[in-house]
Amino acid sequence: MNLVEQIRERRPILWALWAVAVVAVIGIVWGGWALWKTRYEAQGSIALTQARALIAQSQAPGASADARQRAEKALQDTISEYPRLSSVGQAAYLLGSLRFANGQYGSARSAFELARSKAGSPTLAALAALDVGYCWEAEKNYEAAEKAFQAVISGASPKSFLYEEAMLDIARAQDLAGKRTAAIETYQRLLKDVPESRRAEEFRSRMASLQSPAKP
Repeated sequence: MNLVEQIRERRPILWALWAVAVVAVIGIVWGGWALWKTRYEAQGSIALTQARALIAQSQAPGASADARQRAEKALQDTISEYPRLSSVGQAAYLLGSLRFANGQYGSARSAFELARSKAGSPTLAALAALDVGYCWEAEKNYEAAEKAFQAVISGASPKSFLYEEAMLDIARAQDLAGKRTAAIETYQRLLKDVPESRRAEEFRSRMASLQSPAKP
């Protein structure tokens, strides 16, 4: 009886050989993916670092419009070439901030929405959501701004990050939209939720100004 026939008769050995082969293949695939991921992250991080340097140059005193365009393009390229980069949310947030500073509110909002969806942390997601509201507010769409600010605190507790800031933004958007009663109620809720806030007097002052008769 030759070796092949012996192995066929010993099925446990055959299954063991198959198991070893499968594990080896999985190891090779996993190793290749890990190597690709490491290189991908390294290259993407370099691209983002270079984009950050261009942003710094674009924000220097006397920076030209061309410098701002180069910074924006570098961020756009990073996002499009490395969409699975772990820090792509940061790149999108930087792009949104750059566009907002340049008065490009619609395109800034799109970048902030991408940053929120790709955020690697709840903090970045909350900041991006808040900035979506600021974009709407800058475009004088106060209803949309209020909804965006509401989204920041949806399901959040008064101790959550940016809760106080988002509530103030909600009240401001309501006031700008002519919804004085709603704005007053928001300030009252804010004082109830965070009574020990260092800005409590500011809340009361703003609420008082809204409660006073409107000037004709």
